[in-house]
Amino acid sequence: MSTKPTYLPLEAADDLERFIVRRESVVGNAIKARTRNYNTLSILKLLYQLRGGSMTRAELYISSAFRLRSAFQNYLDFCLDCSFVRCEDGRKGACYAITEKGLSLLEIFIPKGN
Repeated sequence: MSTKPTYLPLEAADDLERFIVRRESVVGNAIKARTRNYNTLSILKLLYQLRGGSMTRAELYISSAFRLRSAFQNYLDFCLDCSFVRCEDGRKGACYAITEKGLSLLEIFIPKGN
């Protein structure tokens, strides 16, 4: 299986360790790593950040450590289409929150104790 370089938020790296083949460096609030199952990992990065509460699009983009806005938007759209995430209207603009379906998916890969 081939690996692909990506960035993971520092706080998520330990919980998503099974996807990491090799850690390369720390860049700001993220770890640059070689990973496998890149698409699954990208979805989990979004859901992982939302498990603590709702966020605006900008907050979610920064905290999830995506480097390309287009990739972030594609994965966010996928999560919305699959009902893993819902969009809520807030005072600061649209906020995104994880759904029960998204929490269930996250729990498959990250046990509740983490």
